[in-house]
Amino acid sequence: MSHSHDHSHSTNFERPIIIGIVLNSAFIIIEIIYGIISNSIALITDAGHNFSDVISLILAWFAIWLIKKKSTKKFTYGFKKGSILIALINSILLLVALGAITWEALQRLYSPHQVEGKIVILVASAGIIINGITAYLFVKGKEDDLNIKSAFLHMLTDTLVSVGVVISGILILYFNLEWIDPVISLIIVAVILIGTWGLLKETISLSMDAAPDKVDTNEVQKYLSSIEGVSGVHDLHIWSMSTSQVALTTHIVCNNEIENDTLLEIIRTDLHRKFGIEHSTIQIENNNDKGDCLQCDCD
Repeated sequence: MSHSHDHSHSTNFERPIIIGIVLNSAFIIIEIIYGIISNSIALITDAGHNFSDVISLILAWFAIWLIKKKSTKKFTYGFKKGSILIALINSILLLVALGAITWEALQRLYSPHQVEGKIVILVASAGIIINGITAYLFVKGKEDDLNIKSAFLHMLTDTLVSVGVVISGILILYFNLEWIDPVISLIIVAVILIGTWGLLKETISLSMDAAPDKVDTNEVQKYLSSIEGVSGVHDLHIWSMSTSQVALTTHIVCNNEIENDTLLEIIRTDLHRKFGIEHSTIQIENNNDKGDCLQCDCD
């Protein structure tokens, strides 16, 4: 039997998350100050929305801490699974934020009001820069970690909302198109909703120990069956230990002449290289074994 594991790369995103928290916290203070100066409810409301993003980043940071936390005798896998729960909370928070933006946009559609002058446009422009930089910090990690993906989507939402405020502000100031502000907001919500819905579905799946979307179970089965000397593969289970770490257990039936240790090392390396599986537990069975196992969940 072989066990293997590799450390997650999600901890590399601790620094970007801290930078994001600091930048967005500073921006919230700026929005509140200039919201009061310009008498703009829109800016103060957006400051509240940005606060939810800071909470999201703090949760993502907490998830990384959970992944790094050592296992105990009770929590033998450690606390990695908590990162999936946090990703689920983050995706729900994002849906709530989108709901709030939709509600405000619909209200403005029925009773349009002009964006509060050039100060609002300037502050929204600052929002594009700050949120854009923060979102960019998470671009590389969003495919490998659901918490980084949710943080990216939060920041992308804010960036696009700020873009919408600037565009609508310019159109209102120069063309008096007061209805454009809520319309752009609703378009942004629709675009972000597509990504968020996928994130929510995936986090629910992972919380139920489903194989992650990035790993094709059929391809893994095909690969294991194609190895020279392997005559059968059964009890293949693939699941996520955290938002960034994938685990596998399986039983492989081999010819007697195969050198088990060499074979296990090849399989372990290939599973990591081809499928991104960091933690694998493989039980080797020989052809002359009965092949029955009381603990197996055989199909």
